[in-house]
Amino acid sequence: MEDSAETDIVIVKRDHICSITIDRPGRRNALALSTMDRLGTAIETAARDHDVWVIVLQGSGNEAFCAGADLKEAATLAANGGGYPHPMTGTRRNLFELLLETPKPTIAALNGTALGAGFELALACDIRLLASHAVVGLPEAKRGMGANFGSAMLPRLVPRAIAYDLLYTGRSVDAAEAVRIGLVSRVFGQADFRTAVDEYARTIAANAPLTVQRYKHMIMKGGDLPIHAALRLDAGPNPYASEDRIEGTRAFVEKRQPVWRGR
Repeated sequence: MEDSAETDIVIVKRDHICSITIDRPGRRNALALSTMDRLGTAIETAARDHDVWVIVLQGSGNEAFCAGADLKEAATLAANGGGYPHPMTGTRRNLFELLLETPKPTIAALNGTALGAGFELALACDIRLLASHAVVGLPEAKRGMGANFGSAMLPRLVPRAIAYDLLYTGRSVDAAEAVRIGLVSRVFGQADFRTAVDEYARTIAANAPLTVQRYKHMIMKGGDLPIHAALRLDAGPNPYASEDRIEGTRAFVEKRQPVWRGR
């Protein structure tokens, strides 16, 4: 078990699960530029940690997962003659791409509303779990922002016509519609949301970590390839030559739970 906190980011590591919480309840967990920097560092650190097998991203409280970019900060920057950082440029590059390419399985636990950059964070995760009271959306067209990552990612997850609808109108989507169109994997009630997310993460963490990581590599690197090319990828860790493969077979024969070591 390992817990740590640095101002607006709280990190808890238990049982091979690293939970990263955006903790700015007074700003509905909106992303200040400094918050994005610390969040990127936390994600990168968890990705490099051999003892972390699943990463869960969530917000504090139950009102908002993340309300998006901190527009008050953006307004202050503009008033002082500063510009808002352009995506994919400069030293910050793109937090969403960093999260997308994280080699460990990632879960967005949408404990509340996720809008704009907050929903882009969720779109960068492998799995999105949504609380039944929450709504999600990309309202950037109403704010003069760009949704650079969202406009590239959304049509890869839902039919293009739906992506156009959500981007052009900037409307929010409730839990029922989100699961129907495939934006989220599961919806859980508000009262038991945290417990349900924990159980879900533990289900993944109970599986062979190298196998799960290989699945992610295969999907990310081979998803757009012809099938004959995808099948010949040597992507990610090789579970076939691992100690865990031997342990998994032995545990099955001995009718016990396997003890994974991630090697």
